[in-house]
Amino acid sequence: MELVLDLSIEIEKYENLLIEEKVTKYVKDVLEDEFDSEKPVYVSVAIVDNERIKEINREFRGKDMPTDVISFAYHESEGFDIGPYDTLGDIIISAERVEEQGIDYGHSMEREFYYVLTHGLLHLLGYDHIEEEDKKEMRIREEEILEKFGYTRS
Repeated sequence: MELVLDLSIEIEKYENLLIEEKVTKYVKDVLEDEFDSEKPVYVSVAIVDNERIKEINREFRGKDMPTDVISFAYHESEGFDIGPYDTLGDIIISAERVEEQGIDYGHSMEREFYYVLTHGLLHLLGYDHIEEEDKKEMRIREEEILEKFGYTRS
């Protein structure tokens, strides 16, 4: 069954960072490989600046610093499976951190954006990196997905 995706993209900063159709196709293709659902799937992605993600990080994680991506996975909550959608959750990405990390790691902003987007999606699907073994598994899956779509390390 083909996955039906309802993706909300909110861009507060860096409007030129992405093309919504390209991001929507990427998210849909990744989820078709990673997630089965009989219902339409809902995911939201917000692109913000460092100040906004710092506020979110402080409020929800108790860390008073900007980060690259924060995911809120609704499958980790009771009662997520109500209504017409299979709501996976929210991904918040700091475009400023994406740009900084692209420079630090020596690859394009686009590659770094898709890396943090993939990282956020995998968190919504239950991956984590708290334990070393889980971290290895998540990193391997991230690289497999990125390679499939041509976002390899330069």
